[in-house]
Amino acid sequence: MRKKRLGLIGVVLVILAIILVYPLDTYVSQPGGAYSLEPLVEVENGDRDDRGTFSLLTISVAKATPFSYTWAKFSDKKKILPANKVRRDGEDDKEYNIRQKKMMTGSQYNAITVAFNKAGLPVDVKFDGIFVMLVVEGGASQGILEAGDKIRAIDGVHLEQSGQFYSLIGAKKLGDEVQLSVERDDKLRDVTIVLKEIPDSEGRVGLGVQFQEDLELTTDPKVDFQTSNIGGPSAGLMFTLEIMNQLLDEDLTKGYNIAGTGEMLEDGTVGRIGGADFKVIAADRKDVEIFFAPADDLPEEVKAANPGILTNYEEAVKMAEKIGTKMKIVPVKTIDDALDYLASLEEK
Repeated sequence: MRKKRLGLIGVVLVILAIILVYPLDTYVSQPGGAYSLEPLVEVENGDRDDRGTFSLLTISVAKATPFSYTWAKFSDKKKILPANKVRRDGEDDKEYNIRQKKMMTGSQYNAITVAFNKAGLPVDVKFDGIFVMLVVEGGASQGILEAGDKIRAIDGVHLEQSGQFYSLIGAKKLGDEVQLSVERDDKLRDVTIVLKEIPDSEGRVGLGVQFQEDLELTTDPKVDFQTSNIGGPSAGLMFTLEIMNQLLDEDLTKGYNIAGTGEMLEDGTVGRIGGADFKVIAADRKDVEIFFAPADDLPEEVKAANPGILTNYEEAVKMAEKIGTKMKIVPVKTIDDALDYLASLEEK
């Protein structure tokens, strides 16, 4: 009898472990947190005695388990996301995390560029190699290159300018051997890759990687970020405002607790992001008073393919009304919209 009881308990524990821990090929998102940017962004010798705050906002995205999936089904503060809405086709979790960190870096670069431009200060931009975002399954580079690698040279030619990678690889043909100098974990290594047709590319020949040209920015004063545990591009707008607030003597916050979301593009446009509604919840929990939301323009073809789709601003307003927050939701299309709104605020 005792053995049967122990066996039954063992079966129950296994079932519970599966329900609570077993990962499904889907994700659950929920509101994250609001984090003041002053300790996360440092402009050398910058103005840091402002009374208000600029904050970035996060959402949490995690692999679903049977338990969390079921809970999300019945919660209006959780969303179930299919894997193809989180990861790109052929992208594993490691590559996804690298891409998120790289998008965060890109948002910081754009924020620095836009903020310094608005403050009338120069930014020195230099080409810094080719960053590998994803290695295509079945492509020439599979098992040789990894996401996060940086290609420094091709056949002994050091990559020093934009477009050089395209021209050097584009001159090759099927079966050619290519010698690459690759930086990984701060060490250089030489590898040889035989070019193949890129899977699902209608006969194109190449390395079989998704990549982007990397940039190195030099500014005076220097700007440092302490955001190693945060990924994605959605803090770009708030990074820009925080950098400007430290560059300028005036207090852009006017004493208010201000948060927001939106990718910062090179031309100062505020780009659409995911999870604007959940970020309203995160901001409200931290007593944020003003929330900037992208008033993105949705193309007609996007609206036709996604009936009922809302702009980020509309999503934010809908959630704000739902939770009954007193927080002011402000639509912005560009950095100038945010700056104009702040300029119109009375000191708190």
